[in-house]
Amino acid sequence: MEGQGNGLVLECRGLRKAFGDLQAVDGVGFSIAEGETYGLLGPNGAGKTTSISMICGLLQRDAGDVFVDGKPLTTRSVGAKSAVGYVPQDLAIYPDLTARENLAFFGRLYGLSGNELKTRVDEVLEIIGLADRKNDKSDEFSGGMKRRLNIGIGLLHGPHLLVLDEPTVGVDPQSRNAILESVEHLSTEGMAVLYTTHYMEEAERLCDRVGIIDHGKIVAEGNRRELVELVGQRDRIRLRASGDLEGAAAAVAGLPGVLEAAAREDGLDLIVECAADTLTEILGGVTQAGATVSSVDVDEPNLEAVFLHLTGRALRD
Repeated sequence: MEGQGNGLVLECRGLRKAFGDLQAVDGVGFSIAEGETYGLLGPNGAGKTTSISMICGLLQRDAGDVFVDGKPLTTRSVGAKSAVGYVPQDLAIYPDLTARENLAFFGRLYGLSGNELKTRVDEVLEIIGLADRKNDKSDEFSGGMKRRLNIGIGLLHGPHLLVLDEPTVGVDPQSRNAILESVEHLSTEGMAVLYTTHYMEEAERLCDRVGIIDHGKIVAEGNRRELVELVGQRDRIRLRASGDLEGAAAAVAGLPGVLEAAAREDGLDLIVECAADTLTEILGGVTQAGATVSSVDVDEPNLEAVFLHLTGRALRD
């Protein structure tokens, strides 16, 4: 069996894994295209790490298929695994080596040498923002800097798919932002990224699409807009205004994309399909109806609300 290609770097289908009576992963499947960042979100015990371990060929699966660059990947694969960079939660660096020495050591394990190794180490140091600390031992680094070095090791061999498992847990805000900027850069360079996180704001910032996993199954998938629409969530606009508010509400109620419009004592409350698409026209309609707007507040439903709706529990449960 072969992958379908179509520009997809990763395809996984029907992944299943049981540990005794526990069905940890039950039919998980998704794909990631070149240059796309895919977020896998789920509470503890939902099956994220088990799924990632099977995708990377670290854990034998009970059923299902994994393809990287169209090639089947198993625990015994060599060629397909070489296209994957895996960055686990646990740090895999040598504390008594400098950042450069750590990268050079792991680069040799990947088969790099000579000028190719030196050039690649320098490139990775720039990507992870440690070029100015390249000659410092890693045991002198903050937790966030160690995380960034850990990511750099996963990037050394130029993988087509980078798998990041909770890369910002326990790091300082500066390093966290540096990690997020690095991931954003990688996707613009064409790398496919599989990203798991407990932080909804990271998923909303980084991920083109998100798969929500619960009890070993993907219960929903899509971009932020598709997910919030899936569970009936809508944007809410609250206008503080004065003048003919009843007339203004009636005027904008018929606009495309406006689902509800109601006047209140000091303004208007609206429910719309997409605030970004309709706000300008709404403000124009309110003004034409004889009301004056003094402030605008937009509440867009986020992935946290979607997650709670779909799973009935918080992401950190």
